[in-house]
This record gives sequence, C-alpha cells and structure tokens, in this order.
Amino acid sequence: MPQPPTGLRTMDKSPIAIEATMLAILATGFAILVGMHSVQLRSPRDESAAPPPEKHRRSMLFASAPLQLPDPHTEPSKYCYEIFSWYYTCIWITIFGYIVASQCYENFNAWGYLGVCGGLALPLLLQPILYPQASSTSVNGNIIVNPDTQRPFHQRYSTKTNLYLITYSFIGNYWYTHYFYSVLKAKYTMPAHRLNDIPISMFLATHFYFSTYHVCVSNGMLRYVDRSYAGGWRKQLLFWFTVLLLSYFTAFMETLTISSFPYYAFEDRTMAYVWGSAFYGIYFLVSFPGFYYFDSHIDAGIVTKNNSQSCNGSLTLMDTFITACGHGMLILTLLDFVRLYLGIPLVIGGVAFAATP
Repeated sequence: MPQPPTGLRTMDKSPIAIEATMLAILATGFAILVGMHSVQLRSPRDESAAPPPEKHRRSMLFASAPLQLPDPHTEPSKYCYEIFSWYYTCIWITIFGYIVASQCYENFNAWGYLGVCGGLALPLLLQPILYPQASSTSVNGNIIVNPDTQRPFHQRYSTKTNLYLITYSFIGNYWYTHYFYSVLKAKYTMPAHRLNDIPISMFLATHFYFSTYHVCVSNGMLRYVDRSYAGGWRKQLLFWFTVLLLSYFTAFMETLTISSFPYYAFEDRTMAYVWGSAFYGIYFLVSFPGFYYFDSHIDAGIVTKNNSQSCNGSLTLMDTFITACGHGMLILTLLDFVRLYLGIPLVIGGVAFAATP
C-alpha cells in the first residue's frame, strides 16, 4: 500500500508559512482562472432582444462579481428562490458570525447548539410551506410571480431543493465526517446530542451552509460561465476549472472562518488548511455541477402571459432523493479512494444516539 506523502504526517509550520502556502495556492488558481476568462469567446447575442432582465438585480446584489441569476421570465422559480437564499444568507452569516466573534457559544449546552443551528435552518425548511413566493421582486417594472405559489407542495422547486440538501447534508455528516475523523484527525468537542458520534446540530448547520454554497454561490458562478461565453472546448475547460477552484476555495474559507471556534479541532493546522481543504473540496467537485443542472426544466412549461406552467420534465420528490443519494455515493467513493491512497484506516465508532457534555 502506498505511504502517505511526508507532508501529511507532520506539518508544524508557523502561521506565516501556512498563510504563505495558502496564498500561493489560491493566487495561482485565480491567476489561471482570470487567464481562462480572457481567452473566452463571447456568446452570440440577438441584438433585437431586450437587455438581460437580471442586470438590475445583479447591480444590487453582486455589483461586478462574476455571478448571474436565473432569467426571471423563463426561470422564475429558480430566480425567486435564489433571491430569497441570498437575503437569508446575509441574515444567518450575521447571526453566526456574531456568535463566533462574541464567543457566546461558551454559554451553550447541547440544547443551546441544537436550538441555534435548528433555528437558523428553520426558515429554509418552512419557506416552501409558509412563503412559496420566496421573494417579492420586480424586473423593469414587472412583478415576478413565482410559479411555486400555484404548484402543490410536493412539486415546488423550493421543496425539492430542500429535500436535495437535506439528503446530501445527512449523508455528508453521517458518513463523510468519519473520514475527517480518521484522515485529518478532526474532532468535535462541544456539548452535543450525537448521532453516530456526529453532533446533531451539525446536520442542521450544514443545511444552511450548503444552501448558500449551492443555491447562491456555485449556481451564480457556473451560470455566469455557462451563459456568458460561446460553446466549445474553451468554455468546457473554464467551467470545470471554475468547479475545481471554487470547490477548494469554499472548503478553505469554511475552515478558515471557523478556525477560531475551539470545539472543532485538528491535530495539525497546516494539514487542515492545505490538505483538508482539498479533501473537503471533493464534496463540491460533485455537488456543485450536479446541483447546477438539478431540475433544470422546472419552468419549461411556463406561459409568460398568465404565469401558468406545466410540470412536464420536472423532477419528482423521488427523483430528487435518488439524485442526491447518487451524488452522495459518488462523493463517498472518491473520499475512500483518497483514504486508500494515503493508507489510512477508516475507523467508525460511536453509538446510534448519545449526549456528550
């Protein structure tokens, strides 16, 4: 069996060395990305067509960022839900950031963690039931009506999105976290109610984290690449390099932003940042493109005049569940390939349910 790379065994670099390594990796990646954008051919555009309807909203939410929302006239379900997700992202990050910065988590017991994470996940879970419109928006003076308001609960885009992320989050926490325990020697030490030795609060926190990552960030960036440039090998390379770099960057930023939280610890900080980000990024190599194409025909039957729609081509809840399970199985297989390459045994301990102080 191949031996793990030397750098994965002991990496006692100083914080300055760690930051320099990460800066070099990310700077190189972003430089390549900019270069790949510069050689793209712009997608041909019908000059008689109206300006892109998302332009006004882009200026409010992203300014000049390489992000693009769905077309509000041909994809109103996704458009309204992504607007809702962006606004809610600002809310949960503010609350979570305050908790970490103020260290008020020091006063939490197991129920406190469960209450905070469950409370922050709840608006996303209740939105399909209580607020199917998702967001009240208008483009060029025209009010965008979300077709989810006219669909049964089980056919709503937001319902299926939540089911996909719930399924993916459960698989990720229940299985993948043990790879972090075994390969990266990570551990949660805060008071917690645990399922299979994973804090249940983390299952809930993953839901709003992954909602932001997939619904807002990756969808917006991949759509920008997909719709801004002419088809061909250049765009394909750019699309998949964007997936690769965004996966690594997302994983690194999450690791960095929770580094001051003392109850999620690694034996080696350098290993966690450099190699752990790559390990965590495997999740998103599969789920970012998978979710981008998820239920892409949800609004295919829309008639603009009266906002009526047909569900032909739209996924069912069973389709959604199977899709998430398929993505989850592929990620699990890739993680295990890496573990086998490193020659590290997978140890899964714990019991079905336990409470730790």
